Amino acid sequence: MSISRLTHKYIREHPSVQDCLERGLINYSALAREICKGSEDTSFDAVLVACRRYFQKKKSHISREQRIISLIKKSKVRVRNKIAVATIDKTRGLDRALEIQTLVKKEKGDFNLIEGEDAITFIKNLDYLPLIKKTFGVGVLKTSTGLAQITMLFGDNLEMTPGVLSFLFRIFSENDINIREEMSCWKDVMVVVEEKDVSKIMNILNFD
Repeated sequence: MSISRLTHKYIREHPSVQDCLERGLINYSALAREICKGSEDTSFDAVLVACRRYFQKKKSHISREQRIISLIKKSKVRVRNKIAVATIDKTRGLDRALEIQTLVKKEKGDFNLIEGEDAITFIKNLDYLPLIKKTFGVGVLKTSTGLAQITMLFGDNLEMTPGVLSFLFRIFSENDINIREEMSCWKDVMVVVEEKDVSKIMNILNFD
């Protein structure tokens, strides 16, 4: 593999490095030494030149972080409080889970279902938690209350913008916000968090 391809491959596989490089916030010598560590008989000077050439090609591009922030600014945010999460043993029956989902939707309630390998997770209004417990009995593995559901409605650019979820998870983590559940559907991203963190999240998502 050529020095240029080796260098570009390393940068592509490390998004944070790529972002800093595109914004001109990287020490080229330090980056070149790091790339050389993973490859024997690689010329430091050649790698250094390749890094600088990469920056010259990319410097006119908006950084990945800036693109994500721009996307978040344009998104719509919906908050639903009094949300409960219940995890059910999958062997207890997916059919019954779908029946409950249909019932809740008919009553215009909030309900999301996540199917895993061994369990099913319900995300729904707190009012429906007794129904879940009654229907599944000992099949209820875990329940959580005091939660809120935050749904971010993005445009068509969501699926064409890499790193949106990782960016959101990172800034939530940096602010001590635990994401209890997460799911996405085309243009929408939904997270379940503790109700006490809602105001903090709204402030975080305000990049003005």
